[in-house]
Amino acid sequence: MSTTLKSHADVVIIGGGIVGASIAYHLTKIGITDVTLLERKQLTCGTTWHAAGLIGQLRGSRRITELAKYTSDLLYELERETGQATGFKQNGSISVALNHERLEELKRGASMAKNFGLEVEVITPSEIKAMWPLLDLNGVVGGVFLPKDGQANPTDITQAFAKGARMRGATIREHIKVEKILVENGRAVGVRTNEGEIRANTVVLAAGMWSRELAADVGVTIPLHAAEHFYVVTDQVAGIPSNLPVVRVPDECTYYKEDAGKLLIGAFEPVAKPWGMNGISENFCFDALPDDFDHFSPILEDAMGRVPVLETTGINTFFNGPESFTPDDRYLLGETVEVKDLFVACGFNSIGIQSSGGAGKVLAEWIRDRRAPVDLVDVDVRRMHSFQNNKTYLHDRTVETLGLLYAMHWPFRQYETARGVRKSPFYDRLISAGAVMGEVAGWERPNWYAPNGVEPKYEYSWGKQNWFEHSAKECLAVKNDVALFDQTSFAKFILEGKDALSVLNYVSVSNLDVAIGKIVYTQWLNESGGIEADLTITRLAEDRFMIVTAGATQTRDFAWLKRHIPDGAHCFLIDITSGLPMLGIMGPKSRALLEKVSGADLSNEAFPFGTSQEIEIGYSKVRASRITYVGELGWEIYIPAEFAHNVFDTIVEAGKAFGLQFAGMHAMNSCRTEKGYRHWGHDIVIEDTPLEAGLGFCIAWDKPGGFIGKEVLVKQKAAGVLTKRLVQVMLLDNSKLMYHEEPIWLGDKIVGSISSGMYGHRLDASLGMGYFHNEEGVTADWLANNQFEVEIAWERFPIKVSLVPFYDPKNELIKS
Repeated sequence: MSTTLKSHADVVIIGGGIVGASIAYHLTKIGITDVTLLERKQLTCGTTWHAAGLIGQLRGSRRITELAKYTSDLLYELERETGQATGFKQNGSISVALNHERLEELKRGASMAKNFGLEVEVITPSEIKAMWPLLDLNGVVGGVFLPKDGQANPTDITQAFAKGARMRGATIREHIKVEKILVENGRAVGVRTNEGEIRANTVVLAAGMWSRELAADVGVTIPLHAAEHFYVVTDQVAGIPSNLPVVRVPDECTYYKEDAGKLLIGAFEPVAKPWGMNGISENFCFDALPDDFDHFSPILEDAMGRVPVLETTGINTFFNGPESFTPDDRYLLGETVEVKDLFVACGFNSIGIQSSGGAGKVLAEWIRDRRAPVDLVDVDVRRMHSFQNNKTYLHDRTVETLGLLYAMHWPFRQYETARGVRKSPFYDRLISAGAVMGEVAGWERPNWYAPNGVEPKYEYSWGKQNWFEHSAKECLAVKNDVALFDQTSFAKFILEGKDALSVLNYVSVSNLDVAIGKIVYTQWLNESGGIEADLTITRLAEDRFMIVTAGATQTRDFAWLKRHIPDGAHCFLIDITSGLPMLGIMGPKSRALLEKVSGADLSNEAFPFGTSQEIEIGYSKVRASRITYVGELGWEIYIPAEFAHNVFDTIVEAGKAFGLQFAGMHAMNSCRTEKGYRHWGHDIVIEDTPLEAGLGFCIAWDKPGGFIGKEVLVKQKAAGVLTKRLVQVMLLDNSKLMYHEEPIWLGDKIVGSISSGMYGHRLDASLGMGYFHNEEGVTADWLANNQFEVEIAWERFPIKVSLVPFYDPKNELIKS
């Protein structure tokens, strides 16, 4: 082994791009100085060196925006601290709309930016022209200006991060190739390099487009794929101002920035070119990919029309380089589920420069504390599923994901590529019934049903889309008759063994020591009292429990529970999702229908709410659980996979006499919003406690042994007042729709934001829910004695608010 290579470090970082350097910098900043960063060639040589260097702050969620804003705020400080220039120029950015739908998207984003504390202005075409005189205004209807955005030099920022890390003791080694991550007993313990091994307490994988292969070698899922990214740099443009804002024209897929008296024109075209399917050359270092002028020429033609000076300006550089993209266009951060002490930071989808500071900061804190410092659900690597590591899947999805950065971010927009990955046994039958499928975690799920004569296809808008009236009929069937939901995508686990009860009781806020057949709705908390999971647990036997959670959180929730099974515990966790399809039979006629097909007594006395029994339907024995996510009388029917078709056909045939209708996930979302049922990832996340979320009824305060996070909740309860609470919201103007992160105003002060919104067809009202904040307490009196408004697309609208659900607040319907 080389004498120049350390044998041990607290943290080893693989990858010397801007993110790896930022992690090293931030680790040393919080006192973790025994850090070694290894780069296979030279710092920045993969993707960082050729990035366009745009520093934009506004992203699609609060936390990711905050991380980008932190990067922007850090750059001046970084330059002062290290003496290394970053090239940061805070010249602002303009996003231009060429149609009114795009302008609404930009205005909704501008409202959201206020909610995040960003400076933002909605501007007119003439104001755009004044800021950017080179722009042709043909078709321009307006735009948004963020004055604190800008541009920087990615190579210089990386060198500044590296210098700052070295100044506090970090070791940065170039030309050291990591050949393998070392794993022992399920933990990362170091790396093997071309110069020998380095042992470590923590390994961080920040190797960009090389990350997937390094992770796959030790059984870890890191789904990302490189794509070609094109831009051109012109010759000198006479008279071009040096302080021009960055301009984005998403309807033409383009962005423009001034670059030392030249113009850089880049694009996120709708049909991208995946790259690196056959691996990446061992010698890849500061490499450009072959030109493809035919691919880029449509973009350039639009650009010459938008910026006429380009017609008489030569092209100095035509550049094509690879960047990594993930299946959902969000980066990957955090500790992996498969290997402890292995952290990742990669797949930045062309926002790595602007995200680098914030991502490095929170990952450093995550490494120190071994838990996420803030809500990072959007980018947490645990959201990914093992099937997404499939090379063909990644290639096909990457064709679309690059372009989605500038595509219209429609509500309910569905991916068009890499579809049909996971299908329930009922898929073909539902398609024949007019199902229009959406995709979550690879599952094809009916979102709505197109009646005969209606094309089963989305027509997107910011208002009531083409499926609105059809979904309304499904909701009314849930209210008045009976509806069938395909809920197969819900994840199901079995935990069994003589220690299963004690494990679940410590992980869950509720008491699981209940009668066999009892269903318990509960949450799993972290040590700060925040909600890590929201699910139901059914006691099947003294030592056997079934856990049901959302399909999207299958990987995350399974890993959370597995990590909390103590060493030596007699306890076994099994994922049975694939073998147990599930139907929801919901509505006031559900009892009569299921009694007809089963012959069982489903009365309140024989089958109370919140209990589960085995019954017979058709030729199968199934598990029927009396529980609901839509707020009506109903049952969830769990069916062994090989009997699925027979059970489905039996229910559907008998259902004709009861007015049975198929209903989709949009209807379910509508109904659950009316009923105030929370959605994990929106209405409840790891920074929200059950008390703040209105879920205090789930907490078993006095159960033996306590539960994770109890101490925090005890203190919060003892304080006697909650300064933050989840509140139900109803718009008085039914023509407007809320979706996510719309600001809530009290006078001239933002006091909250919408966590999720949906139209409630049983109430014929536009609904949402969100967290309200008040230092003196969010109480029923405070809510009743004030007038609140919600801001949608730069306009404010009055709302009605309530701490209890607007629909069936006393739970009379579900217990009928």
